[in-house]
Amino acid sequence: MSHAIMFDTHKYIKKAKEVGFTEPQAEFQAEEIAQLIEEKLATKSDVASLKKEITLVREQLINQMTIRFGGMLIAAVTILGIFISFVGLFHK
Repeated sequence: MSHAIMFDTHKYIKKAKEVGFTEPQAEFQAEEIAQLIEEKLATKSDVASLKKEITLVREQLINQMTIRFGGMLIAAVTILGIFISFVGLFHK
């Protein structure tokens, strides 16, 4: 659902000629501006799509970090339990 950004080249050429540009100059500028708008300018739907993608990646990262933190916590508790058992053997 991409909404194109409209640029009226005919209107631009007409106004450029009114302020002193030649027809070839005005046409060149209009073509370049239209190309820049088409290739480089993000539409609202482009931005919305990017926001959705960022949200998805963020949620995936949070899930991965939660799983890794849980794994490290389990490992730490296990190591602590082994250490306590090991130290307890020497105090008897």
